[in-house]
Amino acid sequence: MRIEKNSVVSLNYKLSDAAGNIVEDPDTPITYLHGGYGGIFPMVEEALHDKEVGYSCAVLMEPENTFGEHDAELIRVEPRDLFPENINVGMQFEGGEENSEDILIYTVTDIDEDKVVVDGNHPLAGITLNFECTVTEIRPATEEEISHQHVHGAHGHEH
Repeated sequence: MRIEKNSVVSLNYKLSDAAGNIVEDPDTPITYLHGGYGGIFPMVEEALHDKEVGYSCAVLMEPENTFGEHDAELIRVEPRDLFPENINVGMQFEGGEENSEDILIYTVTDIDEDKVVVDGNHPLAGITLNFECTVTEIRPATEEEISHQHVHGAHGHEH
């Protein structure tokens, strides 16, 4: 079977930065619904289209094709009393810009006596990434997976 729209694709993969530092190298495959549903980087999906089990590739992606450029405006200094007592660097909070419905995940990057620095950038923003993968399985998607626009089952989403 070839990878086409509405195929469920499983991949072994490794994600590294431009210097070769490993960012992710999971022990289990990822599985996504192929066909523009947003389950994988579009450049990777394009490279995998019409390929078969066993196909391997490496896709080098600039920040604009992954998590975007680092945006200094997404770094905020907030009053310490807005946060819980047990706050730690690395904790994450949901937040948004005034007059916007977009919700961002802010990560605490620094804590002082009277202020907390949070960063709304994705941790991999501004980084060129290399996605290396091998196709391990391909199957047709179920009608339910297509209507929900994501994979269900052993390696996917369960309701």
